[in-house]
Amino acid sequence: MHRIPGLDLLRAVAILSVMCTHAWIAGGMGYGFGWIQDDGWMGVDLFFVLSGYLIGRQLLLRYQRTGKVDLKTFYRQRAYRILPAYLAMLALLFLIPTLREQAAMQPMWQFLTFTMNLLIDPSRLHTFSSAWSLCVEEHFYLVFPLMVTVMAPGASVKRVLAVLFGLMLAGLAWRGFAWWQSAAPSNDGSGVLDMNLRRYMALIYYPTYARLDGLLCGVGLAILNVYRPSLWQRLQRHANALALAGCVTVTVAAWLFQDILTFAACTVGFPILSFGLALLVAAAASPDGALARIRLPGIRWIATISYSLYLCHKAVLKLAWTHLPDALSHRGTLTFMCCALAAFAAAALLHYLVERPFLRLRDRGQWKATALRAREAGDAA
Repeated sequence: MHRIPGLDLLRAVAILSVMCTHAWIAGGMGYGFGWIQDDGWMGVDLFFVLSGYLIGRQLLLRYQRTGKVDLKTFYRQRAYRILPAYLAMLALLFLIPTLREQAAMQPMWQFLTFTMNLLIDPSRLHTFSSAWSLCVEEHFYLVFPLMVTVMAPGASVKRVLAVLFGLMLAGLAWRGFAWWQSAAPSNDGSGVLDMNLRRYMALIYYPTYARLDGLLCGVGLAILNVYRPSLWQRLQRHANALALAGCVTVTVAAWLFQDILTFAACTVGFPILSFGLALLVAAAASPDGALARIRLPGIRWIATISYSLYLCHKAVLKLAWTHLPDALSHRGTLTFMCCALAAFAAAALLHYLVERPFLRLRDRGQWKATALRAREAGDAA
């Protein structure tokens, strides 16, 4: 599979950001790294934009070429990509409770049906709560090809983009409604309305219907790439300007999210963040931009194991922190680095022992299916 260096860079940045925001599990990152822990959650939104773009482009290119969506092939490929490592990690957490980073864990059926993000109890910290974003992506994988099947015949690019924009507005409206339903006057008597953190997590942060901004922005990029190639190429020629605009936009979003519970952060914060990240993805997709020319050692490998690292990092951070020798414990950055190395080692095992073999099975099956279709076409001719 052809890899794009700029997108590998963003994928690596995304997973490292997420791991840093969970550094509290291992006692924190040490002095001076608080800002990374505070804003690292944005890596999840970067993953959403990347998924929307890459999956959207893959599906739309096939539709453009064949005039149909092969649902069976699409779902099969996604199942081989997502399920083996996910189910392996899930089995370990349920069979070996000492691996859990928290005492509480949602029921198995919620993980198996990818509904845990819709049913989570925010009053307690839960093991494997990071799977909420995987639920969002699975819902996207389920619905998006069906939407293409229904909407694509006879649809115009403008109409489809209008639908995507409408869905983003619907998510914004829901978050605004949830905020007003949950906000109450602060205890300091200032009259300022405060959002309840637990309800914020349950109604705004975790649910799929409230967190589609990044995926929709990514799909918008895919539509431009496939159906407006001349416009896409013009944008690609200005990759560095796109990257600069993306950095500025993400900075504005980070400023809004200084207090994640404000009305502005809950409503317009997410689309602004997603738009900024989409600009960065568009810039990174260009082979001529600065992002594509950044070749740091290990970036491609981190991008390759990023899914396995996402699945296991919280459990391994806690396990490593608990069992570190005294000489390495409670030493800030050094302690976190030791725990992070353990997470990388565990992710490598999960990737090479589970994820990669099933990806090879997927690719082998895809090759056989392609060869069979070619032979049938030859026989028919």
